[in-house]
Amino acid sequence: MSTEQQSSSNISLEEKAVSFLQLVASGQVREAYKRYISPDFSHHNPYFRGDADSLMLAMEENAGQNPSKILEVKLAIQENETVAVHSHMKQNSKDLGGAVVHIFRFQDGKIAELWDVGQPIPDESPNENGVF
Repeated sequence: MSTEQQSSSNISLEEKAVSFLQLVASGQVREAYKRYISPDFSHHNPYFRGDADSLMLAMEENAGQNPSKILEVKLAIQENETVAVHSHMKQNSKDLGGAVVHIFRFQDGKIAELWDVGQPIPDESPNENGVF
């Protein structure tokens, strides 16, 4: 087992989910997939086929279009093999961004299934508590 595999197996599923998102946001999509995605991965993003490759290619395209993407994790929660990560995602520093929740189902320490839901942050809102 390589040092990378050993260190990857010693971190919690919550840390793996956050690391996956951080790598993807920084444009290191293939590295994120190599480290964390299960061979039988599936996802539920309604805009792409449900396989690993179509989502990976879309993530790479987005990273190329938005090289200054900012991901700020607000909360990560793990229960058994499931991790939910609530984040503020911005395409660049001037973007208001969106509130995003990624839900990961792990199997054998790898991401086997992924759901993502989000809402854009409006310019104006009557809610004094804000999105976060």
